[in-house]
Amino acid sequence: MGAIVSSQPVILNVKEISNILPHRYPFLLVDRIIYLNLEENVIIGQKNVTVNEQFFQGHFPGVPVMPGVLILEALAQAGGILVYKKGHCDKIAVLLNINNAKFRRPVVPGDVMTLHATGLYISSKGGRVMAKAMVNEQLAVEAEIGFALVHKEQL
Repeated sequence: MGAIVSSQPVILNVKEISNILPHRYPFLLVDRIIYLNLEENVIIGQKNVTVNEQFFQGHFPGVPVMPGVLILEALAQAGGILVYKKGHCDKIAVLLNINNAKFRRPVVPGDVMTLHATGLYISSKGGRVMAKAMVNEQLAVEAEIGFALVHKEQL
């Protein structure tokens, strides 16, 4: 039996994402970017959820469910990549607030989360993205995420 290969094009791989985001294992939660449209302020990424993730050891043993806050973090990271690609290369998007978060279905090992973020407002000081995580074309999580942009040296 051959390996299963994603039919999605890869715009950014995990190595390129690591050059953009300051996060590292186990907190780098975006595996690839499969779509990026800077004119429409849209980015789509993917996170492969595996049973080997450290958080499944305690959330919940025997019934592994990805913590909602980590799904929100994955969405925020996708938004951070969008902000970087919009030209804010010398700054890091830092989480400011999360509004209207709704959790629609659990995310479990074996799922591939598709992370959609649309920039509602992006400036040199911060902004907001509307984000949603999908699994098998089903909505898992949605939220509006606000961020501040800070210089890397300030952290």
